[in-house]
Amino acid sequence: MSSIIRMDALTDADVAAARIRLPGAFADNRRVLRIVLWTAFVAYLAYLHWAFDFGRVLTGLPRLWVIVRLMVDWSGFLEWDHTAILTALVETLAMAFLGTLLAAVIALPLGFLGARNMTANRVIRFLFRRGFDACRGLDQLVWALVFVRAVGLGPIAGVLAIFIADTGVLAKLYSEAIETAENGQIDGVRATGAAPLAAIRYGVVPQVLPIMLSQALYQFESNTREATILGFVGAGGIGLRLSERIQINAWDQVAYIIVLILLTVVVIDTISARLRGRLIRAGGLKRT
Repeated sequence: MSSIIRMDALTDADVAAARIRLPGAFADNRRVLRIVLWTAFVAYLAYLHWAFDFGRVLTGLPRLWVIVRLMVDWSGFLEWDHTAILTALVETLAMAFLGTLLAAVIALPLGFLGARNMTANRVIRFLFRRGFDACRGLDQLVWALVFVRAVGLGPIAGVLAIFIADTGVLAKLYSEAIETAENGQIDGVRATGAAPLAAIRYGVVPQVLPIMLSQALYQFESNTREATILGFVGAGGIGLRLSERIQINAWDQVAYIIVLILLTVVVIDTISARLRGRLIRAGGLKRT
């Protein structure tokens, strides 16, 4: 018959004797596992280096240096088509603004339909939530490719791409903001005998409107950068001008356009950050 040994009955001598008899049972398996994992990680990096041929980076450095030298040479600045470039930049801003505005307006009612405290029917709420996921699940670049095929080249395709993608994003954010609304204010409006829509208008919207506006401003800020990329697939704007000059190796004008884009983004980021800060503070004061 086997005897059961209590753990508290074991002495240091018993443990030392067991280590001698069964060294494998006391081996530090974690150290072996770490060695195996690090070996596999290094082997994977070596494979990626071979598969992607990272050696081309070193061979491409001389060509990169030539491009950099061409980008800083603005000797032909006065001869560039500044009107076309600035017009394209304004077109990009308009594309981002219009797409974000349409998305913010359409996402407002959708946000209420996707919020738990506004839509009691789980099936309806589930369908709207999955619709939000479908819109935002694809990148704006993919939507732009689809709409370029559907409506042709130009900023309309970019506006539609931003609109569809941002509708899903903002509707989800709006629904989450609505779910955080305090019930006390809503119940107070309902106690006056107000209709359901009035309760939403005066009980929910004042609480979440600053948050919604802040989120819409952030999306506009982000879409200003995204709209530039959309131009590379034919959605118009400054991205299209940038793509054209890259193709003809006009690297001085490429650098000029990049500088204009960076300055525009910095200005919009600064203004947007200040507006969002004021909206958030205003929302906090209203709730307290």
